Amino acid sequence: MGNLLVLPEIAAVHHEMVSIRHHIHAHPELGFNEFATSHLVAKLLTEWGYQITRHIGQTGVVATLQRGVGKSLGLRADMDALPIEETSGLPYASTHSGVMHACGHDGHTTMLLAAARYLALHSDFTGTLHLIFQPAEEGGGGARVMIEDGLFERFPCDAVFAMHNVPGFPVGQLGFASGPFMCSADTVNITLHGHGGHGAVPQHTVDPVVVCAAIVMSLQTIVSRNIDPQETAIITVGAIQAGLASNVIPATATMTLSVRALNADVRQRLENRITALVYE
Repeated sequence: MGNLLVLPEIAAVHHEMVSIRHHIHAHPELGFNEFATSHLVAKLLTEWGYQITRHIGQTGVVATLQRGVGKSLGLRADMDALPIEETSGLPYASTHSGVMHACGHDGHTTMLLAAARYLALHSDFTGTLHLIFQPAEEGGGGARVMIEDGLFERFPCDAVFAMHNVPGFPVGQLGFASGPFMCSADTVNITLHGHGGHGAVPQHTVDPVVVCAAIVMSLQTIVSRNIDPQETAIITVGAIQAGLASNVIPATATMTLSVRALNADVRQRLENRITALVYE
């Protein structure tokens, strides 16, 4: 952990950067639809002297600044928002119904823009700088799409750095850790097929809602009883959909899980145990 020192050149444009962040927050866009955001990013970086390449991974942007021959460094931020209705009441709250920057990507984008401005106008370095503005981090696999689109063949990097905000972490401090720092994030979709019928004659049905409830409770034992307590693992049941009426037992029910782990072995164990539990 280290204390954050704000350079005078960055402090001087603080209000401008806050304004940019508020603008992005008020105009959030979902994954692969960051058209206005990527346009704004490209416009600002062009003004600061970067060579811009757009549409890497659909709506991704890569900005390059080359000064002589040397190492190649990548700095990355994400741009997409979440499908959430904002109820904060802030003066710069989302103007797009059902879409909100609830994970801080408006801040990530603005932080990289602030760094980009400083590095272009004030920093003395030798080598190549690639700024990577990624779309669709929230479940869309935007990083993979950019890589498949030739990101590192076209913009080779000796190292790539990124950062993520952490709500509740003290302002003015940065956190560091050795080894894996961010979890893998998998989405698991489960569809249960029962036998629907009227709620007055449940003996003639196979109720998938009851099965859902049993699975939800059993899932809680995977992390607590199948994963080493010194490892990190999370299983969250984020959505359950079944039926439309209180007196009708539905024929099907669906569940959507978010599964996270910090290493590949734990990730594989989670997959194995979830699969076994659902099919038992």
